[in-house]
Order: sequence, then C-alpha cells, then structure tokens
Amino acid sequence: MRSLNCTGVQARAKMALVALSVVLGVACSGTSDHHADVAPVWSESEIGLIQSLSLDALPPPPPSPGNAVADQPAARQLGERLFFDPRFSSNGEISCASCHQSALHFTDGKVLGQGVGTSARHTMSAVGAAYSPWQFWDGRRDSLWAQALAPLEDPVEHGGNRMFYVRLFSELPEYREPYATLFGPLPDFSDPAQFPEHASPLGKAEWQAAWQEMTPASRDRVNRVFANMGKAIAAYERTLLPQRTRFDDFARSLGQAGSQEGVILNPAEQRGLRLFISGGRCIECHNGPLFTNNEFHNTGVLPPEGERPDLGRSLGLGQVLADPFNCLGDYSDAAPQQCQELRFVRKGMTLIAAFRAPSLRNAAYTAPYMHKGQIADLAAVLDHYNRAEQAAIGHNEAEPLGLDAAQLRDLEAFLRTL
Repeated sequence: MRSLNCTGVQARAKMALVALSVVLGVACSGTSDHHADVAPVWSESEIGLIQSLSLDALPPPPPSPGNAVADQPAARQLGERLFFDPRFSSNGEISCASCHQSALHFTDGKVLGQGVGTSARHTMSAVGAAYSPWQFWDGRRDSLWAQALAPLEDPVEHGGNRMFYVRLFSELPEYREPYATLFGPLPDFSDPAQFPEHASPLGKAEWQAAWQEMTPASRDRVNRVFANMGKAIAAYERTLLPQRTRFDDFARSLGQAGSQEGVILNPAEQRGLRLFISGGRCIECHNGPLFTNNEFHNTGVLPPEGERPDLGRSLGLGQVLADPFNCLGDYSDAAPQQCQELRFVRKGMTLIAAFRAPSLRNAAYTAPYMHKGQIADLAAVLDHYNRAEQAAIGHNEAEPLGLDAAQLRDLEAFLRTL
C-alpha cells in the first residue's frame, strides 16, 4: 500500500488516506490516491462550502436602482421584443439575440463576437448578468440597462446611432403603447429641423456633427427614450437565470440521510470538486452560486498572436466613469447614495490587463474561453492556470498549481457538472 505524507502523518489504508485529506483540507502532491476510483468523504465544513455554491443559495437578482422598471412584467415583455428585433441595427439583420443565443446559453460559440463586423472581444454569456455590478469584460458599464445601449451604437455590433433607433422605435405601433404604459407618451421626433435622420455623440463624423447641431433639449429627449429602451431590455435580461445542474442536486443531497450523492456525481467529478475548493484555488475567484466574484483579475492570459495586450479594466474604468448612462448620470433613476459601486470603485495598477471573472456555470457549453476567445477548450484553460506563466503586461495574480494530469482530468470532469 502506498503512503501519503502530509504534515508528517502517514496513512495506513486507502480509507484513512481519504479521511486524512478531508481533515487537512488540502490536495497533497506526489501521491497516487487521487488516481484511484474513490470518492472523497466530506467534512461538515466542506459540505457547507459546497452548498454555498449551489443554486439553492442564490438569492433573487439584486435591485437595479438606476432602473425603475427593472422588475415590471410590462417592461420584461417590451424588452424581450427589443432583444430579438433585428431592425435595431444598421443592416436590419442584427439583434441582441444574434450574439446571445438561447441555444448556446446566451453566447454565440465564436472566438470574437460577430455583428455587422467583428468585435474586439469574445461574447460573454448574459445568463446571471443581473447579479454583477459591472458589465462587459472590462466593466465599462455599471448596469444591464447601460450595457444594453452600448452594442446598439458600436460600429461592429449593431452599427447604428441613437437618433435612428429612437425614431424607428417611436414609429413602430407595437412599441408605442407598451412604452407609454411604462414611461409616458413617446415624444414626436418627426420634425427634421429638430431631429435629423441620423445623429449621435458617437460613430461617424456626420452623425456627431448632426448631434452637436441639435439643441440640448432635443438631445435630452432622444437620450431619455434611448435610455428607456435599455431599461426595458435589461428588465428582460434579468430573467436570464441559470438552471439546476447535477452539481446542484449533489450539493443538496450532501448530509441528507439516505442521500445518493455517489450516484449524482461520480468519484472523478467529486475529486475534481475537492480540487476546485482546495488545491486548485479556483474558488478564490469563482465562488458563490454563480461561480464568480464578478471582480477583475489579471491571470496572465496572453493576447492572440500579433496583437498588443488588451489593457482591460484599466481602460474600462475610465469609460464607466464617463458614461452618461451610468448610475450617477442624468438618465439613472437612482439616488446618489444608491450608487455605492461607482462612487467607491477600486482603482490602481492592479487593474492593468485585468478582466472580469466569468461565471463557470454552463462552461462546458460556452467555448472558446477568455476575453479574446484565445483558449479553445476546458483542458487548455486548466493547463493555462496550472502553469501560470508570466503576464504579457501587468502582474499575473495566479501562481502555478502543480497539479498532475490525473488531477486536471478530475477538475475538468467537475467543471462539466456545472
């Protein structure tokens, strides 16, 4: 029988080895116990930690103080219609659902997002996004409703401008009445002297020039309706929540009399779970029922070959602070004291090349991975973190894990239960 040396203690039988690893709460290297087809025995503290990751521990989405209609059914219905409407794009073919496809867990399965052009980053899942105080990989928006507006005017996503969208919205009968119910009657945008065909502070030079020629009152009227469109879309997106998985059933079963946890997750998946919460250090960033802390981390992900490093949060921070649709802006429904995340936002050098930790739920179905889609599959992701090489820019927070091939396979097996 092989022995396991951890803090000078020597096990004398396979079950003693398993029990010892539970007591110590660590994965010891240089042993073969984790290769055996043996499931862990879980301590009370481990069970509590595992259950904190379950959907049973997920509260309702937090309030959205900047969006007064965030939880109104009429807003959800209006937002769902907008989410799937391709008319709100420069070519009439791109909707929010083009990149956030329900069949792919509201991602698109592509390396980079594809709208009217090719995006600079990989598409994040919209599932559970209502729980994050920051949106996009770099957190350049601080609410779902502000996030919903950005792709509409991005030249490679929807590719249009807010004046065009607001006029189109006001002219479509299926939108006028629902809007009036929620926000009051739509303004009249038919006067070309006040409201040109295309105008925006962003995008093409002629759009920006037309925007500057509009009166402040006219610009405000357009912005108000544009913001309300985003608030309706966000109300729908707040309903995009993760579904129960085998892991959640396993977590619920732990500690119950006559539980079937050994049937729900096999030994390899359970060993991977132990690595996830201990020796793999995954839980440091991927914690809670959504398996993310929604914070920003530089983990040394290299840029695609031939590209310069992406500065990530260090640029996104300036953008969210300057965004007219942020929590403190004129179009937010929040009182300033409700905007704590924005008022006391973290700053500093650690944000260079840092990106928001994505949820690991449905990770097996949302390849490729990372902010540029640089990593093709889960095995390669785990290899990246196991090696933890030097970052191209900034400081890599991760440290080499020293896991062997069998441990990496177990860890991947667990991730597939999510």
